[in-house]
Amino acid sequence: MDVTVRIPTPLRECCAGATELPIEASSVAEALSVLERDYPMLHVRVCDETGAIRRHVNVFVNRSHVRDLDGLSAGLESGDVLTIMQAVSGG
Repeated sequence: MDVTVRIPTPLRECCAGATELPIEASSVAEALSVLERDYPMLHVRVCDETGAIRRHVNVFVNRSHVRDLDGLSAGLESGDVLTIMQAVSGG
């Protein structure tokens, strides 16, 4: 499935400044595997050493958070947009 991964500004340095990455994946887990293979520094910033999405990172399929879907098993269809967002905090 042709999917677009949107990259937030702080993580663009991990993928040569790309704002979006076109990939082929049929699930969120597969999409993350593609990122691990093609953009290992981006993957490290999104996933922990177990392959789970880091607590401070939010991943959406279109407008739905993956935790409200089937998590990493959530399916993807052609044209879906996978958006990576980092939590913002401060004082």
